Amino acid sequence: MARSGWKESGTAMLPWLKAASATLALAAALGAQIKVNTNLVRVLAGVKNASGESVGSLNKEDFEVLDNGVPQQIAVFERQTSQPLSVAMMVDASGSTAKDLKYEVDSVVRFFKALFAEGNPKDAVALYSFNYQVTLHNFFTHNQAPLEHSLRSIQGEAGTSMYDAIFFASRHLEDRDGRKVMVIVTDGGDTTSVKDFQTALDSAQLAGASIYPVLVVPITNDAGRNLGGEHALATMALGTGGRVFQPTLGPALDTAFGDIIKDLRTQYLLAYYPKNVPLTKNRFHRLLVRARRPDLRVTARNGYYGDAEKQESQLRQDQAAENPGIALPNKPLKR
Repeated sequence: MARSGWKESGTAMLPWLKAASATLALAAALGAQIKVNTNLVRVLAGVKNASGESVGSLNKEDFEVLDNGVPQQIAVFERQTSQPLSVAMMVDASGSTAKDLKYEVDSVVRFFKALFAEGNPKDAVALYSFNYQVTLHNFFTHNQAPLEHSLRSIQGEAGTSMYDAIFFASRHLEDRDGRKVMVIVTDGGDTTSVKDFQTALDSAQLAGASIYPVLVVPITNDAGRNLGGEHALATMALGTGGRVFQPTLGPALDTAFGDIIKDLRTQYLLAYYPKNVPLTKNRFHRLLVRARRPDLRVTARNGYYGDAEKQESQLRQDQAAENPGIALPNKPLKR
């Protein structure tokens, strides 16, 4: 019977409930008479030229940002941003990966070493493994030694709860400052998750995390491969501004991790306050980030969760809250 669950190893969970900000508390104390709009939307973008080389010398004027089709004014711009990285490293420990796990672990260790060797000293990594359950081995740390120790203790077992792992890691990333990334080392699809594909993708987008799947698939043809799982991960990467890698074991796997670090070191930070954005009944806003130069390709998340069009019942509740002395009828008055 398929099982999926959550397990911790060597760390205490942080509370998931965020403390309310002082501004919102003040607004509540004043009877919601103050309305604060601090909906700064942050977008991380990578840019490559026609040869696939990273381009890190663009200016704010070189970008266009559209929110639900409406151009937005970029309020914050950072080139090759040094904002701290929070990397959720997720290693597939299902039975199908057991024979290759040692080679994958060795490459992940080298990835940690390269990541911590330069960059922001506040960069941190959390380590998860997943089979029929999800295990958090180390919460976010800048210390490579405990991460490596935990990595080398991972054992392969049956089941693949990848969507659950993405969901739980997203919850932990929500409260992190700076840039948020998931690196998923796996050989394909999901078999034992409680959460489904859409729930996992939604959770990553709500957390503002980019997904970088590293699909270690030694099979050179389609026979025996979980192509559905590979396509699902490719869709997640596209939707969150990440990138898919399909290396073989050995040097190609190290190259994939090296390319991820290059991507992270050459990202642009773009941020804007949504203005004149048409609302729909869907809270998901479609984002389009593009370069004005046609020879450049931009990689960025394709949307975020924001305001939605209010239904008539919600409008009535808002009107009643703003005018407590006026009774609003549920139905039109008869003349």
